[in-house]
Amino acid sequence: MSKTLVIAEKPSVAQDIVRALTPVAGKFDKHDEHFENEQYVVTSAVGHLVEIQAPEEFDVKRGKWSFANLPVIPPRFDLKPVDKTKTRLNAVVRLAKRKDVTQLINACDAGREGELIFRLIEQYAGGEKSGKYVPLGKPFKRLWLQSMTPQAIRDGFDQLRTEEQMQGLADAARSRSEADWLVGINGTRAMTAFNSQGGGFFLTTVGRVQTPTLSLVVEREEKIRKFISRDYWEIHASFAAQAGQYPGKWFDPAWKKTPDDAEQRADRVWSEAQARAIADASRGQPATVTEESRPTTQAPGQLFDLTSLQREANGKFGFSAKTTLSLAQSLYERHKALTYPRTDSRALPEDYVPVAKQTLEMLASSGMAHLAPHARVAIEGNYVRPNKRIFDNAKVSDHFAIIPTLQAPSGLSEAEQKLYDLVVRRFLAVFFPSAEYLVTTRISKVEQGAQAHHFKTEGKVLVKPGWLAIYGKEAADEVQDAKEGDKGQNLVPVQPGEKPLANEVDAKGLKTKPPARYSEATLLGAMESAGKQVEDEDMREAMQEKGLGTPATRAATIEGLLAEKYMLRDGRELIPTAKAFQLMTLLRGLDVKELARADLTGEWEYKLAQMEKGLLPRATFMQEIAAMTERMVKKAKEYDRDTIPGDYATLVAPCPNCGGVVKENYRRYACVGKPAASEGAGFAGGEPCGFSFGKSPAGRTFEPQEAEQLLSERKIGPLDGFRSKAGWPFTSEIVLKYDDEAHNYKLEFDFGDDKAEETGELVEFTDPPLGACPICGAEVHEHGSNYVCAKSVPTAAQPVPSCTFKSGKIILQQPVERAQMEKLLATGKTDLLDKFVSMRTRRAFKAHLAWDAEAGKVNFEFAPSKFPPRKPAAGGATKTIAANASRTSAGGQKDLKKPAAAKKALAKKAATKAAVPRKAAAGKAPSAALAAVIGTEPVARPAAVKKLWEYIKAQNLQDPKDKRTIVADDKLRAVFGKDSAGMFELAGLLGPHLG
Repeated sequence: MSKTLVIAEKPSVAQDIVRALTPVAGKFDKHDEHFENEQYVVTSAVGHLVEIQAPEEFDVKRGKWSFANLPVIPPRFDLKPVDKTKTRLNAVVRLAKRKDVTQLINACDAGREGELIFRLIEQYAGGEKSGKYVPLGKPFKRLWLQSMTPQAIRDGFDQLRTEEQMQGLADAARSRSEADWLVGINGTRAMTAFNSQGGGFFLTTVGRVQTPTLSLVVEREEKIRKFISRDYWEIHASFAAQAGQYPGKWFDPAWKKTPDDAEQRADRVWSEAQARAIADASRGQPATVTEESRPTTQAPGQLFDLTSLQREANGKFGFSAKTTLSLAQSLYERHKALTYPRTDSRALPEDYVPVAKQTLEMLASSGMAHLAPHARVAIEGNYVRPNKRIFDNAKVSDHFAIIPTLQAPSGLSEAEQKLYDLVVRRFLAVFFPSAEYLVTTRISKVEQGAQAHHFKTEGKVLVKPGWLAIYGKEAADEVQDAKEGDKGQNLVPVQPGEKPLANEVDAKGLKTKPPARYSEATLLGAMESAGKQVEDEDMREAMQEKGLGTPATRAATIEGLLAEKYMLRDGRELIPTAKAFQLMTLLRGLDVKELARADLTGEWEYKLAQMEKGLLPRATFMQEIAAMTERMVKKAKEYDRDTIPGDYATLVAPCPNCGGVVKENYRRYACVGKPAASEGAGFAGGEPCGFSFGKSPAGRTFEPQEAEQLLSERKIGPLDGFRSKAGWPFTSEIVLKYDDEAHNYKLEFDFGDDKAEETGELVEFTDPPLGACPICGAEVHEHGSNYVCAKSVPTAAQPVPSCTFKSGKIILQQPVERAQMEKLLATGKTDLLDKFVSMRTRRAFKAHLAWDAEAGKVNFEFAPSKFPPRKPAAGGATKTIAANASRTSAGGQKDLKKPAAAKKALAKKAATKAAVPRKAAAGKAPSAALAAVIGTEPVARPAAVKKLWEYIKAQNLQDPKDKRTIVADDKLRAVFGKDSAGMFELAGLLGPHLG
């Protein structure tokens, strides 16, 4: 019988599909890598299993990143498995090739990336023919899920889309992937080659989306740095009416906007004397009052797409874009509480009115006391009706807006609850009536002779709260938060003909402020509109198709810029680093506009959207990308001037060699000589002495303040972020040392405490101890780039070291804070740290640092894996990863090499171990109670535990609030002897049942 293979994007989605199909397609049997019944085989990827690569003959390996090998524009792209998921890929390919599998269904996430994941797997399964990969050839259809409820999944299977319907999306997905490869690979290699011309390896990453995004942040910072604050004055008055006091602010009714000066305002005076004159002339004088009142309304905000949700969550809770996406994904995937989050739509389909009503009914009957009453009001008031602002097919792309599903969530974390509430409140609000206000504008005119001075007061009174009722006090506070003359306050009445006195009038001196730095919320908004600062919500929606990246990728773009040290987080602000300024200077100097202008990249995103709709051929787009790539490389390759023009700094600290002025250029900080004695004579007074140092030694760019410190103190550090010529990261101090041969100072790497160990120079600790050394019990202190035992370095108390304890302050790019080392010394291990980067795979990983008493050093301790461990190769010795900081040299990081004798001993030990055959674990007969769960065959305890877990998973017996707790059914209750058990108890509980 023929079967259909369903490929989901993640294992959890595959399980949801199986649960949804079971009532209509029959029970599924669970296998190691898939589920199967008479009709379907259901399996999953784990994200991307296959990625594109250049064919071997076109690939350029690191170490040969020179202009001679650029540009790399292959005529086609090969495929390669993602290393860490090869096993899963092989399993999926085996299923796809089965003879009884005659059709495939793409059940990956609805969107561009989900389409690409499936298409690459399907092509890879077809194998290579005539030197290139070809499709598998079996027909396939598309499951398009925008909600993960069982009924939505069943409906999706009833409405499968054809391969032809999805071709536009597939073309756009592949084009996006190939364009990112072409621009990223060629751009990164060209800029790295350019920056490495002076020696060393200066990795300079660029990308089709990340670099224009960075340009927005750099341009904003440049405006802030160049901003010159100006003094201005405002005149504030308090008027005494019969009914009480009211405030007013002076303004010029004849003022007109000045295009050349954005800081001009009708209520600003630029002369203190003029401001004081107005205040003095108005004080104590009666005012003639005119007043105009008009009703106004405020509509609720639109439903959330991912970007607007990320902006709102960043502004309200300080969540990063990455955190918001992760929480929304969990609420969608794990809790089934939200619809698909990676959406750029803020509307619902026109046939979704009944679903919206059902969702309100779910909320009204839920236990959420702070939300249920508002849902009941909406139901009783029949608020859910067809409305183009909410229900509009033309505004729905691949996915609709993010709204709550019909499933009330439980067991949410605090952060998940906050985000869920944010979405639910917005969902409720869109159906409620607009808020109604009465806005009053009062003009108080003080006349003195021929002159008249006008003061404006604005009052805003909430008449009907409408949707604001859902937000309660939070919204009311915004309305009532009134300051002098601002909107918000209730105004005391003024009787007809009454002339209130201006009894208090003061001129307040203020300063203009530079534009604010980007936060993640405002940067996401700028990415959405390709840098055009559009505040109006409907205008922003019109710009959406030309944004930088997509809602699903913007968070990753920001995180990538932070990881590459192009930006730093300071509270909620994003601040570009010196490395970012250097890159923008280079791109501008080389005239590579495509990578420096956000609006041009926005145009490319627009073209991808057009391709999805079948309005732009894929070949046309790729030709444009290839031409842009060739031009970018050519500009870098043919640049022949000594430096790149730019806005460079002049350091305050003098040249250490001659006392001259040190200035920045593109590559270096260099002495330009002593200023001439006569004022205004520039630098004609003295020739440069030749002192200079590189701005980016070993690929790490000095911040201007770091360069100042290095010049003034002759040393700085230890600093992290350096890379050897082979690309390995390392940490070091930097010093300026006098070179007798060159008769000048030069920059050198200095590895701190190694110097004391080699020369015997005595060390004096000034920091408080962190704890007791786990080897000898002496105090542990900070020293150079390490934490060391006081007895491991020469000190006045003990000139000859007697201990070996030492652990790095930065290990595999993970900073180890004092508090973490204190915890390790006190408890034996640190918290789970998540920024380690493997030197072998370059991938980030999480681990505890723990004291290994047997090895006598700090090692990694990994959290229990969710997946079964891989079987080790025959005879393979288990590797222990030492976390001790290795010594480093200026050229790079030195390998930890064992003496030859030690290597031989280790090899001999491993060989002996391999030669001894392992004794197979004897199987034992399970008790009747256990046999009812795992069968009657004799079994060893590990195999029994595995079978027990298969039963637990199949019956869905893990507590949803705590996956480590197993809730027993009748069969397990007989095994456990109680209603529940922890996952770590299982092996012990099985002991009595294996006779």
